[in-house]
Amino acid sequence: MKTSKPFCSVAFSAAHHALLTSFIAALALVAGSAMAQPKVMRIVVPYAPGGPIDVTARLMAERVKDSLGVVIIENRPGGGGNIGADVVAKAAPDGLTIGIAAVATHAINPWLYGKMPYNAATDFAPVTQMLRVPNVLVMNADTAKRLSINSLADLIRYAKANPGKLNYASGGNGSAGHLAGEMFKKEAGIFALHIPYNGGNPAQLALLSGQVDFNFDNLATASANIQAGKLKALAVTTATRSAMLPEVPAVAETLKGFEIDTWWGLVTPAGTPKDVIAKLNQAFVAALNSPEAKARFAALMAEPVASTPEQFGAFMKSELAKYEKVVKASGARVD
Repeated sequence: MKTSKPFCSVAFSAAHHALLTSFIAALALVAGSAMAQPKVMRIVVPYAPGGPIDVTARLMAERVKDSLGVVIIENRPGGGGNIGADVVAKAAPDGLTIGIAAVATHAINPWLYGKMPYNAATDFAPVTQMLRVPNVLVMNADTAKRLSINSLADLIRYAKANPGKLNYASGGNGSAGHLAGEMFKKEAGIFALHIPYNGGNPAQLALLSGQVDFNFDNLATASANIQAGKLKALAVTTATRSAMLPEVPAVAETLKGFEIDTWWGLVTPAGTPKDVIAKLNQAFVAALNSPEAKARFAALMAEPVASTPEQFGAFMKSELAKYEKVVKASGARVD
């Protein structure tokens, strides 16, 4: 007489089979969900959080989410912006990594640093310029009054009549303020001693306290003290007058062709498909031109400069060539 298999063994086998089937189904569901999950885009900001560039990147990320999906901000500060820019240069050209290209990372640093981890001219594909912040030539108001300097022409006349008596501050050798000062001296045919400080804030404090006579600062930083009457604005460094400070003339009105300002835009790694760049350009240009974004930019004393990829590429090329001469003339070098 054959003995049948114990009931408990049959029951266990069925239960095991059901459990295994459920587990496989769950794995398939998770795998399918992962495959359907959209990939997240990132904007690499080569500076620390909180500054104007970081603020505008976060604003843009928020405004393009409806057309591009979730966009996160990844701050990679250090090396004067070179570390973050290099992250973008070496990323996959799939449209998921966008980077901030700034005047420092893509025009000044290639001539300032002895060794560069990326090639500013060939390792990136332009998307659009974003913003520019006018720089402004400011004097300590008391110093300007004492020396009877009320205009840029007055400053140049005084410097020529009193060689070596003026000095100016900057945030350090090779900084935008230093290079603007050297470019101004060359174009005006004057001499003023450059005094570098460890950052823009110490340089501004030196100007406010009367330790130095003038400097080239960005309008966002200087505007409060200009309005308070502590600093006298003599000229903005954009090619034409700034809408943010329309009563102040441009340096170019006295020194033809003078133009130097702070700018930044968006780039992707070289090799990113043109249709992907076109989609990114469309989304970010629309965001830059929105009334809400323009209102936020105005609070930062920044002017939106949306452009085509071709226009931004040509602009960066011209800026790279311009700063080669300016940096070499200044003698600034970081090795």
